[in-house]
This record gives sequence, C-alpha cells and structure tokens, in this order.
Amino acid sequence: MADKILVVEDEQLIADILRFNLEREGYQVLLAFDGQEALSACRREAPQLVILDIMLPKLDGFSVCRELRRFSRVPVLMLTAKEEEVDKILGLELGADDYVTKPFSPRELVARVKAILRRTQPAPDEEGAIAQLRVGDLTIDHDSYRVVLSGQEVGLTPKEFELLRFLAQHPGQIFSREALCREVWGYDYFGDARTVDVTVRRLREKIESDPSRPVYIKTRRGVGYYFQRPGP
Repeated sequence: MADKILVVEDEQLIADILRFNLEREGYQVLLAFDGQEALSACRREAPQLVILDIMLPKLDGFSVCRELRRFSRVPVLMLTAKEEEVDKILGLELGADDYVTKPFSPRELVARVKAILRRTQPAPDEEGAIAQLRVGDLTIDHDSYRVVLSGQEVGLTPKEFELLRFLAQHPGQIFSREALCREVWGYDYFGDARTVDVTVRRLREKIESDPSRPVYIKTRRGVGYYFQRPGP
C-alpha cells in the first residue's frame, strides 16, 4: 500500500505542484488548506508524513505542529517562505523533523520526503535485526519507535528517536554535525548544522536527568557528539 502524505498548504497552486510530484513518485496525497482541517485530517487519516506550511488560515503551522505532537508522532516536514533562523528553530522546537524554505525545488522536496520515510519505516532486510537496544536505564525499541527510561515511556519525535538510535548503535564514536546530517537526516544539510544542535538539546531534555550534565549524549567541543554508555 502506498504511503499516505498529508499536504497542508493554503495556496492552491503550490498544493497542486506538491500533489503532482508526490503522486508521480507513487504516494497517496491528501490535501488540507487550513490548520483546523489539517488536525482533523491527521486524526481521521493517520498519514505517514505531514508536509506543513507555516502561514495558514485559522491555525498557523506552529500551532498545528504543537497540537499534533499531543496525539501523534507522525513525521512533519515544514514549509515556510521565511528564511529567518528563528522560524526554522521554532519549528524544530515544536517537534518538526525537517523544513524546506520556499521557493523550493520539487526534486529536493521529494528527496527529503523519501529520506524521512526511509528512516521512519524499517526496510525489509532489517526485520531480522535486533529489535531492542538496552543501555543503562534506556530501552530503545527499533520496531515500535519507542524509548523507555527507568520504566517510563519517553515521547520522542521520529527524528529524535533516529538520532538517539544511531548514536547508541555507535557508542564512543564521535560524529560531526555534518556526519549526523548525512546519517540521520539522510542527505547533506548544506552547512545548516544548527538543526542537529536543536535536536540534541531536545533529546537531552527528555532522557537526561540533568541536561546540562548529560550522561548519555556527550559533546566533544569543536568536534561533535557521541553516545556514552553509563558506568555500573
């Protein structure tokens, strides 16, 4: 069955361009033209991915993303005509997984969609892989995209989960921001490494008892990040 993608865009021309290019790649595309309609469609249709414009009637994209994260972990790719860094970071802070700035290349957007879906859905040859990874008080369940810390489930976005899983699978190995962009986001971010920093900070706030003194996700200043197995 084709992956279902919800496109939330109030400009009909852009919505039609997105639908044409995504359907050409074999995806099932649903359209919503305002924030309230988007939330209703997410509850009703349970899409595998949401492409979400920021400037929307009724509810803006930030509000939609904030509300969406209360009941769903669906990956969110934000669309914005704004280039200010603060808007991009706010989207990430609210739980978006990626963003594209208008005007965008349809080819680039489709590539990002494929990268997100590839990372959030296990490939057939991974079905026999280890289903769970236990490190200290953390349990990382690959199949269900769940993380349990000291017996309590931690609500992570898909991208936060993927970053934690990748680092935990390579304990002690230091990865630069650019390397994490390639390995976790699935393509080059063209120097926009702040995305990694924001995701790491959000992840630390959720799994570290003291995010200012992390136990699991450590920083090697001037180099990058690495996962440290806690001592006995």
